[in-house]
Formats: sequence, structure tokens, C-alpha cells
Amino acid sequence: MGSVIAMIPARYASSRLPGKPLVEISGKPMIQHVYERTRAARRIDRVVVATDDERIMAMVAGFGGEAVMTSLEHVSGTDRIAAASRGIGGIDMIVNIQGDEPLIEPSVIDTLVEALEATDCECATPIGRITSARDLFDTNVVKVVVRKDFAPLYFSRSPIPCIRDLPPEEWVDAHPFYRHIGLYAYRPDALEKFVTAAATPLESCEQLEQLRMLDLGISMFCVETDYTGHAVDTPEDVMKVERIMRDL
Repeated sequence: MGSVIAMIPARYASSRLPGKPLVEISGKPMIQHVYERTRAARRIDRVVVATDDERIMAMVAGFGGEAVMTSLEHVSGTDRIAAASRGIGGIDMIVNIQGDEPLIEPSVIDTLVEALEATDCECATPIGRITSARDLFDTNVVKVVVRKDFAPLYFSRSPIPCIRDLPPEEWVDAHPFYRHIGLYAYRPDALEKFVTAAATPLESCEQLEQLRMLDLGISMFCVETDYTGHAVDTPEDVMKVERIMRDL
């Protein structure tokens, strides 16, 4: 396998937490936590932050990381990492790391890279078991149904599948439900195919860009993991992550 690059999209604007990548968590800016934990993954050859702000560029340079400037106009983090990767040669795999996951597990990144290496698929993404009815019916928790070979059939904010003959409060104990975790490993051509295509109707309905991949026929498969993610979107999330870090 050739070069595997991890791209971390990091935009400054955030409606709920402005300047989110620079928010301090346990003595470090969040982007530094994400960068260092990604750098600890054995299968990553290079880590690059793709940003739209000079303050983030300066912060990353200050702790010895690598960052590239991208446009303010990018609609999504996926668009941002695709633009940044075009200026870097020799890439065989791109791993999209969410910039608001300061507790990202290096082992999950390694597992994802190794899983994609072992197949001819174009994209791999992790999923985890849903164990509570609260998460199952939370529209912020993205659900996925998979085939026996763990190729995804559909992603939704709604609980899928519907168990017709049971009351909803019993569903989670009667069938394996999975949440999607927003981490992706792509072949470069598949990433380019994705970002150059228009949003599809299903994507627009659910506001889930991974549905565009299914519509485009990009071959995907899911990798089950125990990692659930700890995204930081609010000041309350910052305090929660700091508590977890103190217990590590």
C-alpha cells in the first residue's frame, strides 16, 4: 500500500461554538488533540489540517503540525479535504477525520485503513451498536442498515428497520441496530467522484451526505467498532470531554 493521508477539516465558523477548533480542552486547543491522536495511528503516513482561517493555520504551525488553506466557500468538510488533497501527490488513501472529535481512537483509524486495504471497495466507514431506545429515536444519531457482508443499504436519522409487530420501546432488545460514526477512508478517485456530483434527493431529504455515495454507486462497506465518538458542538460538550480525559 502507498501513502495514507489523514485530512482533518477545520473551519472557524460555528453557530453553536465559534472558533471551535481553537477552543481549549484540558490545556490544548481541540484541533491539537485531534491532530495528535490521529498522528498516533500506526497506518497514517501524514496528517494535514484543511482550514479556512489563518488563526487555525497559525495554531497548527505552533504545535508543529501541517495545515493548508482552503476556501471559505466549501459547503462541507468533505469538500474541504478534497480540495486540500488535490495539491498533494502520491496519495493512495484519504482518511477523513472529524475536527471536533478530540477523543478519536487511533486504533479505529488503523482498523479502517486496514479494512479498506483488504478489499476492492472505494470507501470504508465505522458503525457501532445502538444499545438504548433514546439513541435509537434521536434524530441526531444517524442509523444504518447493512447487508450480511456489512455493505450499507441505507442511512437515516429515523430508526431503521421498523419492527412491525413490537412496540417501539422493545425494538432495541429485539434486533441489532447500528449507528453510523462520521469517519471515512476513501480511494482518491471515489472522493473526487463524490465531491464533483450534485447533492441527490435522498441526501437533501435526510441531510446526510453519505446517501449521495449510495446514489452514485460508490462501493462502501461498514466496519463494526466499540468506539462511539465524542463530538464537541457546545460548551457543555467541552466540559464532558474534559471529564472523560481526566479519567483516562
